[in-house]
Amino acid sequence: MRFIGWTVILLACGLGLGGCEREPAPPAKLLRLATTTSTENSGLLDVLLPASRERTGIEVQVMPMGTGKALRTARDGNCDVVLVHAPEAEADFVRAGWGVNRRGVMYNDFVLLGPAGDPAGVRGCGSAAEAMRRIAAARAAFVSRGDGSGTHRKEMALWRVSGVSPSGPWYRSVGQGMGQALTMADEMRAYVLADRGTFLKFREGLDLTELFSADAALHNPYSAIAVNPADAEALGVADGQRVRVKSRRGQIEIDAHLTDRVAAGTTFLAFHYREAPANRLTIAALDPIAKIPEYKVCAVSIQPCGAE
Repeated sequence: MRFIGWTVILLACGLGLGGCEREPAPPAKLLRLATTTSTENSGLLDVLLPASRERTGIEVQVMPMGTGKALRTARDGNCDVVLVHAPEAEADFVRAGWGVNRRGVMYNDFVLLGPAGDPAGVRGCGSAAEAMRRIAAARAAFVSRGDGSGTHRKEMALWRVSGVSPSGPWYRSVGQGMGQALTMADEMRAYVLADRGTFLKFREGLDLTELFSADAALHNPYSAIAVNPADAEALGVADGQRVRVKSRRGQIEIDAHLTDRVAAGTTFLAFHYREAPANRLTIAALDPIAKIPEYKVCAVSIQPCGAE
């Protein structure tokens, strides 16, 4: 299995400002990892986690699910780290303030699998999009995970690029993990998009054949991102909660996002844009073009909305 580089998103806290209530923090020696079913199915964690536990003393609770659900679990504060593979969704997640410290960890690739007879003729196609178009044109059976996972997102991106909106009896959206989707595709003699790691683990006993993988669009990077709370606990603020931020000049209401990238006792608001919320808290003197405050630091108080 050629896992060579992924991404990790750490879900974190100081108080960064950006709803959901989070569960009480787990014991210090337990780390909750929400990751993909593909990661678990690959067997990689079975190799890494025992060595990690021996080295750090930290027990990792693995929560396998699709990437979309993993990011929602993280957003709700119900895990500490996510290890996922949907770069655009990861970037949106971090940009919204839900996660911090996104790290590339490893990658593998996606492969298009199907029956050895290849009824749609995708073997030797010039691109993944062309392969998808041929499957649709032939109305050849195709199994989609249909679960919002990173693999499902990649499949839908390939359909978009191919100009196809898949529908009809030939297209089966099953709402299952990678292992189950492979089994169903095998039973139906259907095409399926899979990550190589899971296919290598399950291929014994399957009649599915790797038919296409020669396209950079099938590159499959994994990332990690983290979560943690501190100042917020003292203020009674939960991640994503609406808070009121006051200064001598004015006040704003905004969602709080918890991150260890901001030092305890401080908070951060973006202001390098016209009419950015932070501009209403600092001094009135702004750059006439960029609208950046002349003085970028001020004292503020923070309290949950409705707590007055």
